Amino acid sequence: MRIFDNSAESPNENVSDMESDSSKNGGNVQMELKLEKSYMDPQLERDVSEAWHEMMETESRGVANRVVDLERRVLEQGDELVCLKATLAEALRRINILEGSRLAHQIVTTPVQARNGGHATTPTNAPVLKRPTSYSASRTDLNRKSYAGSSLPQRRAIHYQSTGSLHSDSQSSSSVSPVPSPSPRATPQPLSKRPPLVSPSQTTTLHKRWSSTGDFNQHINMQSNTRDVSYNEDDQTLKMYLRGRPVILHAPTDIADSFDLTKVSTAPSERLKLDWAYGYRGRDCRSNLYLLPTGEMVYFVAAVVVLYNVEEQNQRHYLGHTDDVKSLAIHPNKLLVATGQCAGHDKRDARPHIRIWNSVSLHTQAIIGVNEFNVSVCCISFSKADGGSLLLAVDEAQDHMISVWDWQKGENGHKITETKCSVDTVVAAEFHPLDRNNIVTCGKNHIAFWTLDAGGTLYKRMGIFESRDKPKFVLSVAFLQSGDVITGDSNGNLAIWGRGTNTVQKFIKNVHEGGIFSICVTKDGSVITGGGKDGKLVQFDPNLSKNREEITIEKHFGGVRVVSEGRGSQLLLGTTRNCILVGTVGLAFQPIVLGHADELWALAAHPSVPQFATAGQDKLLQMWDSMSHSILWSKDIGEQAHSIAFSSDGCVVVVGCLDGQWLVFDTQSREFLGKYKDGDEPIQTITFSPDGNLLAVGSRDNNIYIYQVSEQYRFSRIGKCLGHSSFITHIDWAEDNQSLRSNSGDYELLYWNATTCRQIVQSSTMKDIKWATNTCTLSFGTVGIWPENADGTDVNACCTNSVDTLMATGDDFGKIKLYSYPVSQPKSLNHVYGGHSSHVTNVTFIHDDSRLVSVGGKDTSVLQWTVS
Repeated sequence: MRIFDNSAESPNENVSDMESDSSKNGGNVQMELKLEKSYMDPQLERDVSEAWHEMMETESRGVANRVVDLERRVLEQGDELVCLKATLAEALRRINILEGSRLAHQIVTTPVQARNGGHATTPTNAPVLKRPTSYSASRTDLNRKSYAGSSLPQRRAIHYQSTGSLHSDSQSSSSVSPVPSPSPRATPQPLSKRPPLVSPSQTTTLHKRWSSTGDFNQHINMQSNTRDVSYNEDDQTLKMYLRGRPVILHAPTDIADSFDLTKVSTAPSERLKLDWAYGYRGRDCRSNLYLLPTGEMVYFVAAVVVLYNVEEQNQRHYLGHTDDVKSLAIHPNKLLVATGQCAGHDKRDARPHIRIWNSVSLHTQAIIGVNEFNVSVCCISFSKADGGSLLLAVDEAQDHMISVWDWQKGENGHKITETKCSVDTVVAAEFHPLDRNNIVTCGKNHIAFWTLDAGGTLYKRMGIFESRDKPKFVLSVAFLQSGDVITGDSNGNLAIWGRGTNTVQKFIKNVHEGGIFSICVTKDGSVITGGGKDGKLVQFDPNLSKNREEITIEKHFGGVRVVSEGRGSQLLLGTTRNCILVGTVGLAFQPIVLGHADELWALAAHPSVPQFATAGQDKLLQMWDSMSHSILWSKDIGEQAHSIAFSSDGCVVVVGCLDGQWLVFDTQSREFLGKYKDGDEPIQTITFSPDGNLLAVGSRDNNIYIYQVSEQYRFSRIGKCLGHSSFITHIDWAEDNQSLRSNSGDYELLYWNATTCRQIVQSSTMKDIKWATNTCTLSFGTVGIWPENADGTDVNACCTNSVDTLMATGDDFGKIKLYSYPVSQPKSLNHVYGGHSSHVTNVTFIHDDSRLVSVGGKDTSVLQWTVS
């Protein structure tokens, strides 16, 4: 930089001029004037100013980089502190579990021991059981010559091991898993060669009552509908009304003379406790899969928030919610979890709200917005720059109201502000991790940048796409380590928004084919995007350069809904077909959670081993092991299913479909054995006679079809039972293998001779018949399961255990109820359990009565309960 040179003259010429002037006019005075003139030259001033600004810009960039680096280091140190705290908390929890287990063994005598005079019945030669290893189902394509099912490959199976739920004031109960059954890839073993099962005394543990976080899930309830029930002592008949229609039921001879309507039937001494929750909600929820410092994944299905440790193979459950959980957020301390739910059937007990709870103790810290939300809490986020003192929530109402809460103030938090977010759908809302009080929301046709001022007012700036194509949806949002915002849209493009601005700084096109449902920024700064349509994962380096890695997950798992960091370099993936996978971009992904992806009604327990089968409208038939909590195999059957039944020997399973077809499969080889069709309406229920020689198929066309079963499981129709005026809902076989009883949609109870397919008109002659099953919801033994003013559709399913001492029901309000059987008294006490968020469509006891399995309809969940 030249300070004195502002003319065309050279430095030497300037010096000679100054010397000449000095000699002529006094020397020093003229030199000072010349220098002063030189300093005040405008060009010189511009040069000095430019140099100064250049120096300041360089310094500013250096300071900004140092600030970003400091922020990153602070966050890393914060994460380290959180991990230390979480490790300590987990160690304390395990110590408490060990102490509780030791105490339990000292003071508890198991039910099996009590029934045998205090002596255990476990065989002395019982094998020592080890933790089972994972195995997968084979992918044999269906036989296209005999069956036109889908050629989609079968899902790989997964394997679990069980421990029970941990609640805020109770300890985790564990159960021993059996030796795993042989891999479906291997030659199936005969049933007689299966490894010995664990006796109940080996699996019985101390079960405490439900905790304060889930007290609504268990209470003694009384069904009282005496106003609508009357008993005629002369005829020994009971009359009850369903939706104004009278139903006449004949009392069995042994109780007819002593029957008293005013008596109260006591609740059973047995209780249910949630043992395992199968499934995951990924079909329509986002940002709901995280890894906690304790090593547990946290996610939700139905009204249950699951904490699942894959390495230790156990689950814990938070059961504070009363209906569908729709959103989840992790506090910056990584110990607290916030979950938001939707409104349910019961407007008093199932109102939308947010629950904040401790992930170690499962204790509820705060309940936010019980009377503030209208539809459901679809997005929640903790503030991060201030340590999580604020909570953001978006209500999935028409105006998608956004609210900010000081959640620690008062018992139910304090709402700081609320304003209209967008008339269009909002899919994501997040606090900025570095800029305090800055919020980003996105969804249909918009992305918005919000600022919360000191006075509690939210100011919004809409994102400007300028000349770029504005997407229909901005589907995902994340934050780079520099503080810039990165978003993915429905066109498969990425946009980077400068920190503190609402304009696009960088645009990357065609990253995915279809929408980008999730963006994950890892600890090392890498950016990983998940495609909901193409099922791809694309990994960028921190600079978002063109060098990228990608992997495509198998199509039958669905598209990528959520990408989250797992252990080490592993990633957790939640998919649109309700699966959770684990793996890395450079390697394959393996399933660790599988579930159904569409409405679920079909459920049946294996008659002789602790297994059960489910089938849904997602066209999946799945076989589960209740002891090891594993999917033994999963098969795409190519048809939407509604009902299912095992043969009496468990060798085949029959699946009833929505189009009137029913399909037969071998339970060991999964081979397709045959297809039959009865009408065009859904097969509502299907069941084998106790000896397995007959099959009853109940259709929505009001008919019951009776089939003869051959030794090779060929089915020939005997006839059909005509007489119901509405669709068939439930069928029970009598122990004599000759008689049937059935319920229909218009609250009829009819009896049939199965060999002649004729109705038994004199129903009084059937009052003392012994029934092999008790699934009919309308009978003399189920009077007490109907609440007052019931409309006849409230109770979807019921079943009894093998010794007919317990009855379980599933209803339209997401509740499972446990009664003492028979439930003949209108006043019947029961235990009530929550967990499902939709209609409980079916329930069944496992063959040894140690567990109960329930399935939800729209929530697609499968819940397994221990009976103790």
